[in-house]
Amino acid sequence: MDVFNRLAPFIQDFIYQSGWEELRGIQVAACEVIFGGDDNLLLSSGTASGKTEAAFLPVLTELYEKPSKSVGVMYISPLKALINDQFKRLEQLLIDSNIPVCKWHGDASMTKKNELIKHPQGIIQITPESLESLLTNKRGACLQMFSDLRYIIIDEVHQFMRDVRGVQLLCLLERLQKLTGVTPRRIGLSATLGDVSQAQSWLNTGTDRVCAAPLTDEGKKKIKLFIERFVNLHDIRDTENSDSSDNTISTGGNIGNREHYEYLFNITLDKKTIIFTNSREETELVIANLKEIASVKKSPDVYRVHHGNVSALIRENTEDEMKSADEKIVTGATVTLELGIDIGSLDQAVQIGAPLTVSSFAQRLGRCGRRGQIPQLLFTFVEDIRINSADTLGPINWEFLRIIAIVELYTKEHWMEPIPPQRHAYNLLYHQTMSYLKSSGELSPAALSQAILTLGCFTNIPQSDYKRLLSHLLDTEQLQRTERGGLIIGREGEKIVNNHHFLTVFITPEYLLVKDENRTIGTVDKVYPVGVRFALAGLTWETVDVNIKSKVIFVKRVPGISVVDWNVDFEVELHTRLVRKIREILKTDGTYPYLSERCRERLTEIQYIARNSGILTNLVTPLSDTKYAVFPWVGTRQLITLNYALRRRKIKSKLPWRTCVYLEVFYNGTAEELESVIEDILSSDLDLYDLFLPDNIQIDGKYNEFIPVDLLRKQFIEDYLDFEGLKTDMKSYNELL
Repeated sequence: MDVFNRLAPFIQDFIYQSGWEELRGIQVAACEVIFGGDDNLLLSSGTASGKTEAAFLPVLTELYEKPSKSVGVMYISPLKALINDQFKRLEQLLIDSNIPVCKWHGDASMTKKNELIKHPQGIIQITPESLESLLTNKRGACLQMFSDLRYIIIDEVHQFMRDVRGVQLLCLLERLQKLTGVTPRRIGLSATLGDVSQAQSWLNTGTDRVCAAPLTDEGKKKIKLFIERFVNLHDIRDTENSDSSDNTISTGGNIGNREHYEYLFNITLDKKTIIFTNSREETELVIANLKEIASVKKSPDVYRVHHGNVSALIRENTEDEMKSADEKIVTGATVTLELGIDIGSLDQAVQIGAPLTVSSFAQRLGRCGRRGQIPQLLFTFVEDIRINSADTLGPINWEFLRIIAIVELYTKEHWMEPIPPQRHAYNLLYHQTMSYLKSSGELSPAALSQAILTLGCFTNIPQSDYKRLLSHLLDTEQLQRTERGGLIIGREGEKIVNNHHFLTVFITPEYLLVKDENRTIGTVDKVYPVGVRFALAGLTWETVDVNIKSKVIFVKRVPGISVVDWNVDFEVELHTRLVRKIREILKTDGTYPYLSERCRERLTEIQYIARNSGILTNLVTPLSDTKYAVFPWVGTRQLITLNYALRRRKIKSKLPWRTCVYLEVFYNGTAEELESVIEDILSSDLDLYDLFLPDNIQIDGKYNEFIPVDLLRKQFIEDYLDFEGLKTDMKSYNELL
């Protein structure tokens, strides 16, 4: 197929005017799928590989040649900012096409939205929350707007698959299909996928189509990696006879932190850089310190902050500054700059500490190296070393090991984590039930069950569970039964569905707006009283007034460095393959050329400790007379399953921290006896429903408060615990020994 000549004339003109020398492989492959059949399409390739154009070029050609009688293309994004960014790109492409494009989210023009309702055509760019609002509140308008919808383009598929918003989105798309009677083709875009077939199945949900996922040879890419280490030294002294409760004597203070900030200042000087961290607090602190150093050295203030609690206007200004070729902006960011917002070419990215996952590393690496540059990612980390620590395993820096493991898995094995499915999302079952009733009005229990349980995301939920949920919702007045026996939203349910927060299915804390006079700086999740200073958007503020009723903190800018904290940040779980890679790094003498001299020395020290402790060859390692470390070298889910299985045997067990790779077990017997207990557990037919789980055990989720406790417990057991995976992984582990 001569793909270029198959494209619409206005697209050919755009390609000429843009100076493209040729279409990329992924763009040719996408055109062949779209023009040659009726399959769904998954485009998975690196950041800046031309995926967006690959989706839109053939789709817009078909829309140009055969205009739709309604909106013809729906583009769905997880971020309003990404919609705004893509809108600008599409406007340029569509100048001579007579195909309109309309943004549809909370900040978009109401006039433009009303025009689209009256005269539906062209392209709509929308978030799942705005689509939820349309289906719930304007069902009649949806019939007209989407009666001839041809294509649905879903950006950042991997982001939706990992999140409850993905379940929401799939439910909405199926509801729209049932309402309009049309099944548009779906096109998914993603830069980071560990399991393409899993993403194909996700994209196909509810469509009865197959999904093409063309493979294109992007060739081997060079990348530059470097890891550097800094140290804060503390001396632990014996304070048994001391009156002081503080047994830490500072020998080096925070010299490592100071060296770290100086290093960051020097390596980012006159280089456009994103500094990624894993928390908003760390982002604020890093940028505040860089600003302070720049001020002392009389350097320009090119330091910005970009995270979800910084106001949209400040974030957009930062994005615009980064796009400018003249500005060498240094931006501290969390996950908000992982996604595909256009920020132009970067000189480098810096990651402080370990990325949350391999896929997160891939996404962050993809932010640099655009437009022909070699991607350059620098890792830095600061250790708090406690001299004379009594803890055998204490000197092992697991986060440092995780950095190396992540780099090795991605660069050498091209592996990324598969995404665990959400088969029992009862909070989403509640949400979609309430949303459907609000849009439809009274329904019989049978009709409601038919409408909801036939949605692809809920096929694993039996009728009995749904009946249990509906009964509970009636008891709590979320629902109400009419005289005719039908179901409508109840008195308590009205309070939920009529609140604008109902559209979102992710947990959002109650934030307070931070304002400097009339300028919004961002949000915080706690009240900072008058006179208290805190950091936000890379600056320090002092509270001058608080309006509790309006949830506004009025501030003034002040000099100096301050801190801020949010109650919730990012959680992560480790996959067995990542944990096994850590063990391999400890056990073998591999070479890692991207390590600094200080990092190589530290790794050698950690390997020595690990090899002499017995943790690499023994399932159970004594830490004291009654305390043991259990190292099955399995992922977080499997480790937590073993943790609860031991507790069922009345053996005290815990994960010392969330990303820990071992269990800390308190046991009065010998290591051999504890190992026998574990072997007995693994050979048993353990019923997970017999485990002694805490009463409040649950997978976090908005609307959990409306779900019966027994269903939340079932969701945790079925969707999180993994006994079969534990047995399989342990069998393969034993074969390694």
